[in-house]
Amino acid sequence: MILDRPIPGQSLTTRPGNATYERPPETVNAIDALDIHLDNLSSPETMEGVVNALENGVDLVSLTEALLRSAVLEGIHNLDVSILLAPLIHEYIKGEVDALGVDYDEGFEDKEADEKIRERAIGSKILRDLGIGMGKKSKEETTEPTPEPMQEEQPMQEEQPMEEEPKRGLMARTV
Repeated sequence: MILDRPIPGQSLTTRPGNATYERPPETVNAIDALDIHLDNLSSPETMEGVVNALENGVDLVSLTEALLRSAVLEGIHNLDVSILLAPLIHEYIKGEVDALGVDYDEGFEDKEADEKIRERAIGSKILRDLGIGMGKKSKEETTEPTPEPMQEEQPMQEEQPMEEEPKRGLMARTV
């Protein structure tokens, strides 16, 4: 995406290392980072925010990615550790939310693609029932078309040779 890159000249306007994500992370160990996340998620305020987000239509995959990206932005761990922690954080939140009995979207299934596939299947069934199946020819199309009578050939007119213009350079003037 276009927004993933720094703005041209950004390093000239601010000192490098001012932002937390420009400095080394607090931990590079995935287990230590997981402990930090689990401590954060075990607080009632954080879990209340997670439940509210899930009830408002945010899917679990997006919520997990948001939590991990915010930790990278805060300088807790790097992006590589986020990739390692994503399934663990996802399962932890899923277990907590299932225990609370919250209805949520996990975010793995693509509802739009499933709907298109279902509509395409219904459409092909209708076409098959009507006998207009794709790739199948109807009875009228299978009969050989009658050839049209040939028209008399008209004599070809001889082309007159064109005079070649003398070759000139690119900057030559036309007279």
